[in-house]
Amino acid sequence: MKELLKNIVYTGIGVAFLTKDKMEELKDDLVKQGKLRQDEGRDFVDELVKKTDSIKDSLDLKINHIVEKKIKQLDIVTNDDFADLRRQVEELQIALNKIP
Repeated sequence: MKELLKNIVYTGIGVAFLTKDKMEELKDDLVKQGKLRQDEGRDFVDELVKKTDSIKDSLDLKINHIVEKKIKQLDIVTNDDFADLRRQVEELQIALNKIP
């Protein structure tokens, strides 16, 4: 469910991250046009990759926080809640089986 909500948010806000291949293409174009030297192009791509990763990580954290907050507000049963209930039922079954 979290992944679905993340994808909806990503789509909704139009987050489009460039792939490394696309960044390399952009670098090659800029080098061909003489706007960047080859070494500057490598640095340019490395910087773009770092910034993109950083932004994506930050956005993931924010989205996870928002989704978790909304799940709590909606009072939706989580996997942990369900596992806890299952454990309690199993304990009760064991206790009932011990009664003569």
